[in-house]
Amino acid sequence: MPAFEYQALNSKGLKKQGIIEGDTAKRARQLLREQGLAPISITPIQDSGNKTKSSTKYGKANAKDLALLTRQLAALSRSGLPLEESLRVLTAQTEKKRIKKILIGVRSGVLEGQSLSQAFSQYPNAFPPLYRATIQAGESSGKLDAILERLADHLENREEIMQKLQLAMIYPILLTIISIIVVLGLLTYVIPEIVGVFDNFGQKLPALTQGLITLSDILKQYGIFILIGIMLLFVMFKLLLRIEELRYNYHKFLLKTPLIGKFARGTNTASFTRTLAILCSSGVELLEALRISGQVIPNVAIRTAVNDAAVIVREGGSLSQSLAKSNLFPPITLHLIASGESSGQLSEMLESAATNQEREVQSFIEMAVGIFEPVLILVMGSIVLTIVLAILMPIFDMNQLIH
Repeated sequence: MPAFEYQALNSKGLKKQGIIEGDTAKRARQLLREQGLAPISITPIQDSGNKTKSSTKYGKANAKDLALLTRQLAALSRSGLPLEESLRVLTAQTEKKRIKKILIGVRSGVLEGQSLSQAFSQYPNAFPPLYRATIQAGESSGKLDAILERLADHLENREEIMQKLQLAMIYPILLTIISIIVVLGLLTYVIPEIVGVFDNFGQKLPALTQGLITLSDILKQYGIFILIGIMLLFVMFKLLLRIEELRYNYHKFLLKTPLIGKFARGTNTASFTRTLAILCSSGVELLEALRISGQVIPNVAIRTAVNDAAVIVREGGSLSQSLAKSNLFPPITLHLIASGESSGQLSEMLESAATNQEREVQSFIEMAVGIFEPVLILVMGSIVLTIVLAILMPIFDMNQLIH
């Protein structure tokens, strides 16, 4: 049944908005009048079989919301409830208005005869290609509840990993920001006040002190322009990365950069193998699984390597050898994929490869954060020591002149 967003006035003349279901817009208006509401506007959430602008205006559903929705839908499906009834229950339970609108649109599509994956495809920003393809495979195999459980596990695990990474980065980021603010404050406000005292004595200042005063003057006079320049360079850099060739070369450069390359290679490989494992175990054909898995890879160089490998696989080549040609994937990942191909357990070996890469990335981040904190403290300590010396050196020179 189609759903409509409405704005209406109640008996007190107050504006009210919400969502109502009806066969047609005329029927929806009639239902609102029966509730004592005077309709102002009626907007369809979804048109049958077509995307309206309302199907894309809600943006992406975050991983936490999507995982919770999937887990609840899996539980309701496993309990034997019809799909339409399960979606109705989920709609009633959801408190977030944006998610509620999407679910009503999906339920409307199901009631009109669409499959669940087709109804989800009306909201591509909310349900990514991996999600829709896995749901479609579950419907084809008749194991939708099991596939939903697997999807929920994947989304929850990914969200847990992201939360750990974010928590690990909070302290270093705060420490860096506070350190920069303190140093800038010393250079632009404290140093001029203290060093200005020595000007009254006509004393020749040491080179370190003069250099610090010069830096302070530059920051005071041109600091805002420097900040604007940095922001403009950042925006220009982002615009340049929209050019496919430049973005490819930049991402390939990142993969060759020490430390950053290891992190980028690990995260992209983990994302690729985890996605491919879910799709293969769900019954999605390998070439289609490779196409979808390539879409979830942020790094353009690795994504191109996966697309090139898909061409070789289509011509009869093995997956492991096809991926190895790019020299972008870790050897352990290629070895596990080759083992899965020879043993007929490709999805299981892909799972192992993904788990291995996720553990390596997490260990790498913990190590990097552990090293970064003392290094940052040493760097900031050195900067502060330099500032203190620049202030104390003129004082020492004055003492020598007095004696």
